[in-house]
Amino acid sequence: MLAQAMPSRGIGGVLDTIGGTPLIELDRIFPDQVFRVFAKLEKFNPGGSVKDRVALNMLLDKVSSGELVPGRSTVVESSSGNLAIGLAQVCRYFGLRFVCVVDAKTTEQNIAIIRSYGAEVEVITEPDPETGEYLPSRIRRVRELVRSLPDAYWPNQYGNPLNAAAHEQTMREIVAALDGRVDYLFCATSSCGTLRGCADYARKTGLSTTIVAVDAVGSAIFGGQPPTTRLLPGHGAAIRPALFDPRAADHVVHVSDLECVRMCRRLVDREAILAGGSSGAVVAAVDRMRDAIPDGSRVAVVFPDSGERYLETIYSDSWVTRQFGDVSHLWQENTGPVPETVGAIPC
Repeated sequence: MLAQAMPSRGIGGVLDTIGGTPLIELDRIFPDQVFRVFAKLEKFNPGGSVKDRVALNMLLDKVSSGELVPGRSTVVESSSGNLAIGLAQVCRYFGLRFVCVVDAKTTEQNIAIIRSYGAEVEVITEPDPETGEYLPSRIRRVRELVRSLPDAYWPNQYGNPLNAAAHEQTMREIVAALDGRVDYLFCATSSCGTLRGCADYARKTGLSTTIVAVDAVGSAIFGGQPPTTRLLPGHGAAIRPALFDPRAADHVVHVSDLECVRMCRRLVDREAILAGGSSGAVVAAVDRMRDAIPDGSRVAVVFPDSGERYLETIYSDSWVTRQFGDVSHLWQENTGPVPETVGAIPC
């Protein structure tokens, strides 16, 4: 296991444990691989995901400066789950009221976790009539709440540069753990914070890392494909985020929900890692590009969260069968990429 300690910000308590997550080598998922793959396990953040970094980075300076006041200020945000949990924890630590707007795809487990921190949850049950997606409806509700609540603050993960800035540290940790050599980095896209921050760090430090963005089939982020219904939250987006930068990625791979399921199941089978949907997506993208990756390359992938939040979907045999039919052979055998998907698309 390779780990890089994150410098303490002197906050104290549980928030000082955010960052410095382990980097481990995956040596079984591709048994005939001629390159090495290292996974950044963000589930080891105290709130259980990569979004803990973002939650803290978007609020810390405003708390320190007195713009956000315990007992008076309210934080309002839209989230599909992980950022909501990270913000709920940070707000509870600082004594801030938190109102989170989620939607019908957010699991009951995630809602229960958010509420256990004392946060308030609003669930959007009707998608946007024009797009058929929940995100526009969630954002509209956030704007309404910010206008109606006194001393309310919307961090706006989709457009806040502090989201991306948090992941410059993520990339710094990966680079340090691999002694300065990262030939490829694969990361999933949603708010585009991880992609943008890692790419910004690579540019600033002169790294030659090839950055691969892993988007969802049907997502609006990189365009070039018709929108489709996405079953798994937190991967892809219905609206192109303000943080999107077309120069951030050297390549884009679009991955389907079925590919996410397949690779998550294979990660458990071969690496004993219970990973979330976006983690399966990045491994599927590596699989798709494996013939183009030179021998001896060092490939880093970011695993945003744990599979514990997907027990009723990805890891439920009945749910998988309802959505896709009998597909268990896809992870029980090395059958190659799932055929009904979009391939790697150069930017």
